[in-house]
Amino acid sequence: MSHDELRAALRRAASALKADGPPFALAGSYALWAHGAPEPLHDVDFVVAEADAEAAATTLSKAGFDIRRPPEDWLFKAAFTVDGPAVVDVLHHINRVPVDPAMIERAAVRDVLAVAMPVLSPNEVILQKLRALHEHHCDFAALLPPVRAVREQLDWAALRDAASDSPFAASFLLLCDRLGVG
Repeated sequence: MSHDELRAALRRAASALKADGPPFALAGSYALWAHGAPEPLHDVDFVVAEADAEAAATTLSKAGFDIRRPPEDWLFKAAFTVDGPAVVDVLHHINRVPVDPAMIERAAVRDVLAVAMPVLSPNEVILQKLRALHEHHCDFAALLPPVRAVREQLDWAALRDAASDSPFAASFLLLCDRLGVG
């Protein structure tokens, strides 16, 4: 997928959700990009409260997205074709925890691609990425560039405290410390 395709899908999805609801926030790597990290090339992530997942699917369907239900029950995918297919993931659970309205309310409104939208904080996104590390997915190399890019916006003590129960997250944070990133 190209940056142009992903950006078009991001703008279209955010505009539809802003116009018709439900409340949402930009999440994942594009949220980090909005805070200064490298631009991703995979997909766009939004979060909605668990209770609002069906309303979000309806809104995006009306906006021309093809709603797809993967076997994972914590998200749905909204595909949109401009010059090529672009996928928006709409998560209503993150790391087996339901998204609640408070997470979305904590998101600050930022201009992203000329659309004002709620964007999760770098701390929130990095914490979720740290919690996703496990023995079958432990790619520190992919996580290091965005963390390095937003390092001055992170509350390192809060991250260490919140991720202390994960040896994978603790190891990544130790690596950041030893590299002078965190």
